[in-house]
Formats: sequence, structure tokens, C-alpha cells
Amino acid sequence: MQTLDIHRPDMPDLQFVLLVTALCTSRLTTLNIPETLRATIFNRCWTLIHETPPPGRPEDRVLDLRPWTELTVEAMVETIRAGLTEAGIRILAWEHAPSEPTRTSTPEAKPLIERLAQLYPQPPKETDSGDAAGATPH
Repeated sequence: MQTLDIHRPDMPDLQFVLLVTALCTSRLTTLNIPETLRATIFNRCWTLIHETPPPGRPEDRVLDLRPWTELTVEAMVETIRAGLTEAGIRILAWEHAPSEPTRTSTPEAKPLIERLAQLYPQPPKETDSGDAAGATPH
């Protein structure tokens, strides 16, 4: 079970907004936010940056925060916290195993992804014998 304290998320505001709005638009059945509140949170964040109504199709309910300012992100953080606090939710909790990405990265993102892979390499996978795959014996 994964959890997130909405008042002490231990992550930057932008990451907090993206995570919570992604959870709100997910189809997770184990998330402790009721469906109506999920929709309200997303819709309120949407209206902070758009003049059009929020999209109805689930696959279109994505916030693109690249062109917006820190002030906009802070307003979204407060919107999210207010909605959850009003509903008596302080800790978000959900069950979801990590999954493979559903979209391929853009060519522009590949250099960043490669640099991050060098900074944070994946640990070697262990084989059935307990040895790391590709490891040389001593």
C-alpha cells in the first residue's frame, strides 16, 4: 500500500500536483478518494489554467503544466489540499503495482532519460541462484 501525507508530501509542489491529479484521473479502485471528489479536484485544477470546460473522456483528462508559473502550481496545491481536507482526507492511500510506461518517450526526452539512467542505475537483477545477472565470480 502506498501512502502520501497531503500536508507533508516530501516532494516538490509540481510533482505533488501531477501525482494527485494522476491519481484522481486513474481508475484505481483502491484509492481512498471518492470518485466525485476525484472529479472535483481535477476539474478545479483544470479551470485554473483553462477557459474551456474539463474534457469528459478519461484519456484527455491530463494537465499540461509546462507553460504555467509557480504561482499557478501553488494555487493547485492549495486547491487539492482544501478539497481533501474538507473531505477529512489527510493521507492518500492506494494499491498499485508499478507498471510499464504506456507511451514512448519523445526524441527530445531521450538524452535526459539516458542521463538519469547513468545517475540512478537500476540494480542488477538476481538470477535463480541468487547471483546478480552478468556479475563475474570472484
